[in-house]
Amino acid sequence: MDDLLEPLMQGDRRALSRAITLIESTRADHRERAISLLSRLPDRQALRIGLSGTPGVGKSTFIEAFGTMLTAKGMKVAVLAVDPSSARSGGSILGDKTRMEHLSRNPDAFIRPSPSSAELGGVARRTREAVRLCEAAGYDVVLIETVGVGQSETLVADMSDVFVLLLAPAGGDELQGVKRGIMEMADLILVNKADGDLLSAARRTVSDYSGALRLLRKRPQDPKGFPKALPVSAATGEGLDNAWDQMTALAEWRRAESHFDANRAAQARHWFLAELRAGVLAQLDAPDAKAQVQDLGDAVAAGRMTPGAAAARMLDHLAAKRK
Repeated sequence: MDDLLEPLMQGDRRALSRAITLIESTRADHRERAISLLSRLPDRQALRIGLSGTPGVGKSTFIEAFGTMLTAKGMKVAVLAVDPSSARSGGSILGDKTRMEHLSRNPDAFIRPSPSSAELGGVARRTREAVRLCEAAGYDVVLIETVGVGQSETLVADMSDVFVLLLAPAGGDELQGVKRGIMEMADLILVNKADGDLLSAARRTVSDYSGALRLLRKRPQDPKGFPKALPVSAATGEGLDNAWDQMTALAEWRRAESHFDANRAAQARHWFLAELRAGVLAQLDAPDAKAQVQDLGDAVAAGRMTPGAAAARMLDHLAAKRK
């Protein structure tokens, strides 16, 4: 029995932090221990809410206000925030606790920033496993804040029960709203900063996106009226209660219609395949494979081989090693 398991199940925040550090480690012995720990976790479920939006839209401010509201209702909230990693140094600022100053001091909230480490899709490779740890620790709601890179940021939809897209007032007209990608994955579009001088612009933006959403093909996992656009203000708190009511209503409908469990099962299958692909790619990091890749890359660069032929030879090399 792993010595992290018992304190983790009792909600110990230090044990949860240590467990997330363990699953994010790339060391082989740590990975083996992480897999063992994850296999022993109890089957607890939190409401997983994915939150995306362009940089500067106020994701951190919204999460602090929204998380504070939920803890005031008696819920425990975990925030998994993914920070972009530098393409040059590989480092990340990880400043989400600083931006969520009040929520980070709340005993019923847990905030964990993680580097994206060049992973595409707006989330880190181990974010889904971190969600499972937070559920095992007894958190009622897990908020997954993505990097914020734009319309290709859809992986978070494959690990959340409700996917929320946060937009700024005047953030796009109706044509912008029908673009494929992140827009058609969203369950709720929340137009933030709907207060003061921006209130009228926010209402227009909500109207634009409401019209655009009606043009999208209806999904079987959506009840009547979803997806929908709503105005909110993280600064004043206006609209946050309504946004929460809409999220819970959607989740409850999906449970009643058997979409909730089916969606989680499909997500588990998706992440199994993702882990499988990552494991195959990891074989290229072996010393002999690296040398082979270097030689084949040199041959392609010199024009002696085509990229397709070089890739086929490398795959044959990996297959021969497994025999």
